[in-house]
Amino acid sequence: MTKAEKTTVIDELKEKISQSPFFYLADSSAMTVEQVNTLRRRFFEKGIEMRVVKNTLTRKALEGAATDATNFEGLYDALKGPTAILFTEVANTPAKVIKEFRKEKDGDKPKIKAAYIDSAIYLGDDQLEKLANLKSKEDLLGELVTLLQSPMSNLMSQLGSGGQNVMGLLKALEERG
Repeated sequence: MTKAEKTTVIDELKEKISQSPFFYLADSSAMTVEQVNTLRRRFFEKGIEMRVVKNTLTRKALEGAATDATNFEGLYDALKGPTAILFTEVANTPAKVIKEFRKEKDGDKPKIKAAYIDSAIYLGDDQLEKLANLKSKEDLLGELVTLLQSPMSNLMSQLGSGGQNVMGLLKALEERG
């Protein structure tokens, strides 16, 4: 790879890292070609981009993408051995796909080296369950809407039933009087 090609790869990665609030670093080196292709297909179907890039180029891209608000230093130790970068729009989707893939293949591959989720860094494969259980933005908004609607629906229900009670009471008084 020429110096110009490396610079191009670093620039592309830097831009992708800057635009992506969520990405994972994974190791799929112990998998067969068939397994990797199956996994790539599943990632593609879920809108996840999988790229395999040299660790030195990835580190330079991370260093170049770092700002005052984002610091990727905690990820540098994970850049050892073969590394695949998974870019995603939904924080928990890669972990869910990996978890499902492992269950079907009765294995423990691919391994998660690290994940960057909105400035939080998760290190190690033992974080898979925690990452898979993260709630997406849509899930959180749905819960918020439900919580906001709950008091209103309770109030409307009470007012509705109270109105029937008052009407029943007035009707009973009318019949007596």
